[in-house]
Amino acid sequence: MDCWKGATSHSWIFPTVIICANGFFTTMRPSESFLTPYLTGPDKNLTTEEVTNQILPVWTYSYLALLFPVFLLTDYVRYKPVLLLQGISLIVTWLLLLFAHGVVAMQLVEFFYGMVTATEVAYYAYIYSVVSTQHYQRVTSYCRSVTLVAATVAAVLGQLLVSLAHVSYFYLNAITLASVSLAFLCAFFLPMPQRSMFFHRKDAPEPVPGPGKGPAVGAARRPSSCAEERSPDPAARAPSPQPRAGNAGPHGHMLSVLLQLGRDLRDCYGSRKLLYWSLWWALATAGFNQVVNYVQVLWDFRAPSHSSAVYNGAVEAIATFLGSATSMAVGYVKVNWDLSGELALAIFSALDTGSLLLMHFTDNIWACYAGYLAFKACYMLLITIATFQIAVNLSMERYALMFGFNNFVALVIQTILTVVVVDSRGLGLDISTQFLIYGSYFTVITGIFLIRSMYTIISIKCRSTSVATESTAP
Repeated sequence: MDCWKGATSHSWIFPTVIICANGFFTTMRPSESFLTPYLTGPDKNLTTEEVTNQILPVWTYSYLALLFPVFLLTDYVRYKPVLLLQGISLIVTWLLLLFAHGVVAMQLVEFFYGMVTATEVAYYAYIYSVVSTQHYQRVTSYCRSVTLVAATVAAVLGQLLVSLAHVSYFYLNAITLASVSLAFLCAFFLPMPQRSMFFHRKDAPEPVPGPGKGPAVGAARRPSSCAEERSPDPAARAPSPQPRAGNAGPHGHMLSVLLQLGRDLRDCYGSRKLLYWSLWWALATAGFNQVVNYVQVLWDFRAPSHSSAVYNGAVEAIATFLGSATSMAVGYVKVNWDLSGELALAIFSALDTGSLLLMHFTDNIWACYAGYLAFKACYMLLITIATFQIAVNLSMERYALMFGFNNFVALVIQTILTVVVVDSRGLGLDISTQFLIYGSYFTVITGIFLIRSMYTIISIKCRSTSVATESTAP
């Protein structure tokens, strides 16, 4: 028994297996692709307008209200309690989906689901707190792969059960409840971390992987900093000093950590390159989340589930596969992203625009499905590039900080879109017109980065020409 305890406390394998099991069962939700048909069908008997304009917007508001406090709480309590909170929130969400009725009850479902999405940060952050940097690349690969596999398995399983076995949406939700309950049980077996990124840091930095062992995107690269791009001074590349927990009381320590986070954000966004990539990240992620949140309503509008075959699960499975394939393809493309990165953002954002406008103007459900597949593949390609461009010159702590802040800004933008476009207290537009708005929104993103990319390319060409002229001058 002592040998087992020693092995589990010192090995990276045990926590990796448990957190991957937690991630698999958390993501393995076969009913999720069929949420709108379930809500508007005989089980809940809600109208499309109630789902679109009164119920779904609550998720956005809940997520926004909870994201920042949960982000800080996650680090302060060292991840595991937040993973348990996520498990409880998932169980409550699906219990309400199964047995509660009415608009208010479904709004409560969306509130708890907002809690679930706000606590997702703990999944990836946990593993970095219990393994050494030499294992970061491997465990990151495992954790990301298992969630992609689970999402694909869930979508395919849901589609097969609906199309071939004619299982009702109620029983799909029961299967999901069993899966998230297993995820909650897995979280109990996770070892409690002894450190975290901000509030419980170790004073001595961990060793950085050697030159032959490239770290994963976002892995800790201690000597680097946001100021690195702007200053050749080695002192500017040193990690930011972090306050020691023992130098002040709990309130003073928390305040000093928050002040340090503010200084780190100021330094990071002082880099023009990171600022523009982060701007695209926030704008595009807001639009992407909005589309994903409401696309099932559009599909149900084009092909009502009570009178048509529903292929939501198959489409989501293909979308996940295409997203994974495009993300992997980025690693094999040799491109000067400093020169062409913003042009790529403009081109693929234009493809997103075309996909969304197709989904608005077509009445054909298959064209609508195809538009969604293209939209998600383009976004996953670009978000992978943006993640690498932001993470490559940052320590893990600063990357986590920028990741959280970019998502917070995206959520603020998404909330504005929801209040103005979707909510019944705003314009309360019908679902087809909403997608016209989202297409126009991505048109604006395309315009911003097309102009910026032209400016960048012309500036670099002009500098190259002037340097060549000076070098040939007598």
